[in-house]
Amino acid sequence: MPESLSWLPDGTPFSTRFNDRYHGEQGLAQARDVFLHGCGLPQAWAGAQQWRILETGFGFGLNFLATWAAWRADPGRPRLLHFVSLEAWPVPADALLRAAERHPELLPLARELHAQYWGLLPGVHRLWFEGGRVLLTLCVGDAQALLRQQLWEVDSVYLDGFSPQCNPDIWSLETLKAMARHCRRGTRLATWTVARSVRDTLAQCGFAVDKVPGLPPKRDNLQARFDPHWQPRTSRQAPAFARPARCLVLGAGLAGATAAASLARRGWQVTVLDAGDAPAAGASGLPAGLFAPHLSPDDNLFARLSRAGVRAMLQQSQALLQEGIDWSPAGVLERRPAGQPGLPAGWHDGPGADWSRTADAGRLAAAGLPPDASACWHARAGWVRPPRFIARLLEQPGIAWRPRSAVARLARGADCWQALDDAGNPLAEAELLLLAAGPACNALLAPLQAPPLPLQPVRGLMSWGPQPAQAQGLPPFAVNGGGALAAHVPCDGGPAWHMGACR
Repeated sequence: MPESLSWLPDGTPFSTRFNDRYHGEQGLAQARDVFLHGCGLPQAWAGAQQWRILETGFGFGLNFLATWAAWRADPGRPRLLHFVSLEAWPVPADALLRAAERHPELLPLARELHAQYWGLLPGVHRLWFEGGRVLLTLCVGDAQALLRQQLWEVDSVYLDGFSPQCNPDIWSLETLKAMARHCRRGTRLATWTVARSVRDTLAQCGFAVDKVPGLPPKRDNLQARFDPHWQPRTSRQAPAFARPARCLVLGAGLAGATAAASLARRGWQVTVLDAGDAPAAGASGLPAGLFAPHLSPDDNLFARLSRAGVRAMLQQSQALLQEGIDWSPAGVLERRPAGQPGLPAGWHDGPGADWSRTADAGRLAAAGLPPDASACWHARAGWVRPPRFIARLLEQPGIAWRPRSAVARLARGADCWQALDDAGNPLAEAELLLLAAGPACNALLAPLQAPPLPLQPVRGLMSWGPQPAQAQGLPPFAVNGGGALAAHVPCDGGPAWHMGACR
């Protein structure tokens, strides 16, 4: 169910759950003065390749929008802005837009956020803006649990939430200790409250805390710097954030191309090698493929991961491909075993329904199924032409695509990897090596005495053919369940149908 809220006479949203306003009467001015300037932004990120911000309460996204706007306006901005925010009770999408109307300068950004602000089930959601150069990782659920589960290392912290009196859990020692695990020495923190309990708890967690003049009518705010008297130790050390350098990717399929594009957006110089004459020369070369979320009654980890993949597919396809030609987000109908719709409890309403729901009689009829058939409708799903998608990924700045480059073996030098052909001649070298060549990876790893990867080839079948202009009985959307059918897919000779399955 949508989060319950009301609106104060001045237009500020008010939480009926916590009996507190979502932000101060200063609104945008507070976001800029308390949080951005309190963390030394935008000056602090000058010259950085990427900047990571952790926020403890997303609310209506005002702090995120203000930070995004500052990043946009700054010629010295980092290549990548990664904003991580926690929220236990996401507000309705329409309310988010209504609140942004008070700040016309942010409204274009708010509309972009609104377009992706859907399906926010418990878990982690990655929203993608500015061609992937602005990332919003929105974590829905209990803040303390989420902080303990993740492995971020952040440069700034926006400590925000309802007042300590209304929502003490977000300010507790346990929560702030979990937050401190994600800070490097020197990470700056800002918050609007100066409660003595918060100051003492932050100091206990390793922060040097200062009380600074606030934005009138508020007298004071807090700023802090993570500088513990001890060497920070955790049970799980976050991976080191290496400076962007060179990366060598072996394989120009979906895995290799998406990894290459992600690294290139972060400033890496990427060389992609493949033995084929064109990208997607292997299994990724299917003329059409479906993307749809996996269903599980208990909404397990695999189901959540599949939704993350679908969201990423939607975001990048919209940015890179031509809808109706290269891809279609028209939805997918999934045939299910009788009496097993697969939907978790409570998905008939709320964010779950944004993803999947029981198929209605109209869609069953369009797919040629009887009205009592067991089926689900995936609204955020569709088909894509993988070779087109992969080709567009490899065209991104920072990627050098090298076809007809068969790698016979790998060699490790003093500070880089080398890919060699069958005559021992170097094809390319880089500090980082990424293997995305499917079963061929193990043949390359064996001479290095590396443990084999748990790879298992899966055989698949696909048939396709031209579709008559007046074809009867083919649904207007893709269908899966024991196999898959996508009709009305544009091809060089006209529309075509595609049917496939794995075994």
